[in-house]
Amino acid sequence: MKIGILQTGHAPDALLPDHGDYNDLFERLLGGHGFAFTTWSVVDDAFPDGPDDADGWLITGSRHGAYEPHPWIPPLEELIRDIHAAQKPLVGICFGHQIIAQALGGTVEKFPGGWSVGRQSYTLDNEHLHLNAWHQDQVTKLPPEARILGQSAFCENAVLAYGDHILTIQPHPEFDAAFTQGLITHRGGAVPADQLAQAQADLAHPTDSTRIAARIAAHLKQ
Repeated sequence: MKIGILQTGHAPDALLPDHGDYNDLFERLLGGHGFAFTTWSVVDDAFPDGPDDADGWLITGSRHGAYEPHPWIPPLEELIRDIHAAQKPLVGICFGHQIIAQALGGTVEKFPGGWSVGRQSYTLDNEHLHLNAWHQDQVTKLPPEARILGQSAFCENAVLAYGDHILTIQPHPEFDAAFTQGLITHRGGAVPADQLAQAQADLAHPTDSTRIAARIAAHLKQ
């Protein structure tokens, strides 16, 4: 099964030698499920011809805001709507979660409550789990078709679904402790020091990334 990764940002240069870029993180996260991956770096204006270029799709995170006036944002939103119309399986993570909501009629904003960084607690389908997060933007108004599957005390719309073919997740199941440490070191400048310290302290605790990876894989294979 061919999964098209729509890459909307790049990892910090200092992390590339040891961790690879965002598409590499997802290939590792979803390894062992029988997928073949092709990446289109849409942030660099490289787009597929359309929804049929892959069997399923995944949109990565990004340091950019979905509401920012980048020239690649409108064609990405159009592609999202085309994938939706074609009923292809689609997964969005962090920025991907946000841009899908925006493309389908929702609102994304810089959250006045600040940042969510490091290991966070979520409720998903009435179960508790922990995942690493790194965001200030949030989906603040749901699209008409969206339904909430998961949330946290900080993020009300943390996991969304649209029909049976779109699943979006605000936190980062692809971020392990080492990568999160790299973000603390290289992209922590805008985050309050006390939150960075807490994120650092929580690196020793496990997350439920494997469980979410299995759910993402099952969604893409439907």
